[in-house]
Amino acid sequence: MLKEIHLISDGRLNPEQLAGLAAAVHDMVDYIHLREKAMSARELLAAAEQLLQAGIPPSKLVINDRIDVALAAGAAGVQLAWHSLPPAGARGIAPGLRLGRSVHSPEEAAQAGRQGADFCLYGHVFPTACKPGQRERGLEQLAAAVRSSSIPLIAIGGITPGNAGAVLSKGAAGIAVMSGICGAPDPAAAAEAYRASVQAAASAMS
Repeated sequence: MLKEIHLISDGRLNPEQLAGLAAAVHDMVDYIHLREKAMSARELLAAAEQLLQAGIPPSKLVINDRIDVALAAGAAGVQLAWHSLPPAGARGIAPGLRLGRSVHSPEEAAQAGRQGADFCLYGHVFPTACKPGQRERGLEQLAAAVRSSSIPLIAIGGITPGNAGAVLSKGAAGIAVMSGICGAPDPAAAAEAYRASVQAAASAMS
């Protein structure tokens, strides 16, 4: 039973640093999300092109929010936020893109599937510095979201190699990691630890 690892950029690295990090870890992750909210479309496209030039396969590249940039870069997919176009609208513009939808409840997870998303990103599961002051949703709410979703659900938020197995045991199709890799002293070693944890959990469930 394959389980995915999604690496999400954290907005703290410049494009050169991000390309170097991505090149070092991409063999150990399944998708790399370019999530750089401060960048203009032109800057985002340039950053995507740097990732591709660093050897990241287009099939692994996901652009956050910007369908136009995803299409221009030849990326595999786009991650739609709450303020983005709904999946049905995005599908009409870009029928070939893999569409992810960010969700925060079982109801939103169910809706994402009905609207035509290919997968949803659900969180945050555990406390995380990325969402200070916001209460985590926990493993039981994660399990409820998985039950509600007709599409693969990827869990995000405070996930570590130590708790990834518990997340996957609730039915998540994979995990998404931001600071756990991007902020690690040794990103490649961190990615290896996540991959080992995910593979062990998948093997235990098969």
